Amino acid sequence: MLPAPETRANAADPTVTDFAKDLTPREITRRLDEYIVGQTKAKRAVAVALRNRWRRRQLDAEFAADVYPKNILLIGPTGVGKTEIARRLATLARAPFVKVEATKYSETGYHGRDVESMVRDLVDAAVQLVRAEKVKEVEQRASEAAENRLFAALCVEMGLEDYQHGRGGMDSAYWRPGRALGAADDAAPPEELAEKEQARERLRADLRERRLESRLLEVEVRDTKTPTLSVMGPQGNDTMGIDAAALQEMWGRAPVNRTKVRKLRIGEARAILHDEEAEKLLDQDAIVQEALDRAQNDGILFVDEIDKIVSAGGGDGPDVSREGVQRDLLSVVEGCAVYTRYGHVRTDHMLFLAAGAFHFHKPSELIPELQGRFPVRVALRSLTEEDFVRILSEPKNALTRQYVALFRTEGVELTFTEDGMKRLAGLAFRANKTTQDIGARRLMTILEKCLEELSFEASERTGEKVVVDKALVDQLLGETGDDEDLIPYRM
Repeated sequence: MLPAPETRANAADPTVTDFAKDLTPREITRRLDEYIVGQTKAKRAVAVALRNRWRRRQLDAEFAADVYPKNILLIGPTGVGKTEIARRLATLARAPFVKVEATKYSETGYHGRDVESMVRDLVDAAVQLVRAEKVKEVEQRASEAAENRLFAALCVEMGLEDYQHGRGGMDSAYWRPGRALGAADDAAPPEELAEKEQARERLRADLRERRLESRLLEVEVRDTKTPTLSVMGPQGNDTMGIDAAALQEMWGRAPVNRTKVRKLRIGEARAILHDEEAEKLLDQDAIVQEALDRAQNDGILFVDEIDKIVSAGGGDGPDVSREGVQRDLLSVVEGCAVYTRYGHVRTDHMLFLAAGAFHFHKPSELIPELQGRFPVRVALRSLTEEDFVRILSEPKNALTRQYVALFRTEGVELTFTEDGMKRLAGLAFRANKTTQDIGARRLMTILEKCLEELSFEASERTGEKVVVDKALVDQLLGETGDDEDLIPYRM
């Protein structure tokens, strides 16, 4: 029997947010449907895998340590949605995500990157993800602090600083040498002080209402130029977890927060100062700790082109670019400790999604041990002509919607009719059958060819309405639209 909910170690984990509880497999599939057409089996498989991450978080810590993710192998031709499914899944889960190509690795970094570098990349992605979330939490405070610094700099430039009341340049270290504190203000008559205070209030209001964003201003910002350390090793030009700042501190040369004066527009300076103030409000150690936890327990590693590391066979000696990579990948997928710049990270509970077309090889040709680490296999089907029609019309980021938005920026109203989209889909499907099958990416080629002339002339056709129907598609693509012999040369 599982322990009661109140005794579960992960029940109160701050990384387990309310939104994850609402991400049921059915809800995950529904959200994936908003961007990806078809491939129901693949969506259901990744939805269950994602839900199991949340379920494991609810278990007792001791029991949860033995619950390992069921890694998934996606099998299907290019352009059918393998990568998009993995990317959208990570976005839904707000999980650290890294996509890597299996072909860029070799055994122990013989003439490519070491397989373990994908874990280091994932940890870096986790840190950036958590930092971005924490910055949003202090957004208001950072914005106010940045505005105060801008106000202080403007007051100094316009001679409106008020040292007597501890405002303006005094709070932000903008003090003019040679001027005694509050000397001028004490000597000024009350009318002049009141006028200055009114000017300060007007300046504050203008700054708050963003009416001064294009004005040039000299501000003191942090000097972000820091020394970098890059080591050439067997893994190539890789940092290998070495931190230059940490080495400087170890050698007794701790870096100083140097500053410099830059002349920027207030809009640009506001963004820079906002980042600086947000950085001051963040707890870096807490960010790293949470990032490591999320990378180890929620991280998703998508290994694409895994079929390209199947050994060709027939050769003598070890194959460091294929079977050697499989052996190295096996240790990472099985679970090991990888050293990163933030410390050691375990890969036992990371979710691995692998994908490949397997045109020339079969999944059974992978080494048996690696096959066993991907127990869930899903075959993605090739796209049909009906799928192409749906891809052009249904997803939130459909290509037709993208073109409509792009043309609207030029003042051209572009619309696609149903018969026009069917014609485009038919041409894309025919081209895939006649030449190489590149899946939904063929639609990009077809649409770009179809709208090439219109895109070139759009800036000169402001106010016009363009309807992309079957007749216009045939007119723009010419005879090659239906000729199987000419399609390869046209596309």
